[in-house]
Amino acid sequence: MPRDPSLIQAHVEALYTLDAAGDLVRVNDPDGAPAPRFFLGRTADGPAWWFRHDVEQDTRRELVAAIRADSSLGGALDTPTHPAPYDAILARTQPVERMWSGPAFSFPEELDVSSDAIPVTEANASVLEAKLGAWLGDVPFCQPMTALPVGGHAVSICASVRRTSVAHEAGVDTHPAHRRHGCAAQVVPAWARAVRQMGRIPLYSTSWQNEASRAVARKLGLICFASDLHFT
Repeated sequence: MPRDPSLIQAHVEALYTLDAAGDLVRVNDPDGAPAPRFFLGRTADGPAWWFRHDVEQDTRRELVAAIRADSSLGGALDTPTHPAPYDAILARTQPVERMWSGPAFSFPEELDVSSDAIPVTEANASVLEAKLGAWLGDVPFCQPMTALPVGGHAVSICASVRRTSVAHEAGVDTHPAHRRHGCAAQVVPAWARAVRQMGRIPLYSTSWQNEASRAVARKLGLICFASDLHFT
């Protein structure tokens, strides 16, 4: 774990629930799946890592030794972390089911917020029905939520899909017919402003494979603070 509170700490605590010892337990939602067995964040201040509560001490020691021996962890944050040494250690105790890797971003102080993006609450949730109806059940739980309406129907949405008293993580969705038209780049800053108005830190993370999501981050000038790697 990192020695001091930081963005990476806020990020991990928003994504997962942790026990009293600081170990990962579950994904941070009401029906959360078990957390990853191992989470490694590469930051400008050095690596930060967490283990799931049931990872054996011998495995932990091996992983920490691998981190300390990994010279690539000092590289730029805009590249993936090499997974091979960690994958090999974890696979010795049980097969790795899933590996995930991607950048995590914070927001610049100045936000260019579109006047077309609107807040979504239970009072106006019907704006989601036509094109983003899968989000209707999340309206009470993923606040703040912002949307971009076109012709009276929301076509893009950004909402707080993971939340703590410190930070909120963005979840973004755009109707297929409206993708690649800059819609997400309008709802994301509006959501970030709403999060800041609550006194929370807005955070945005994605996978290295999600080029569309990474393009939104570039367009908005988001600041990469970590390169995440985790294994389940």
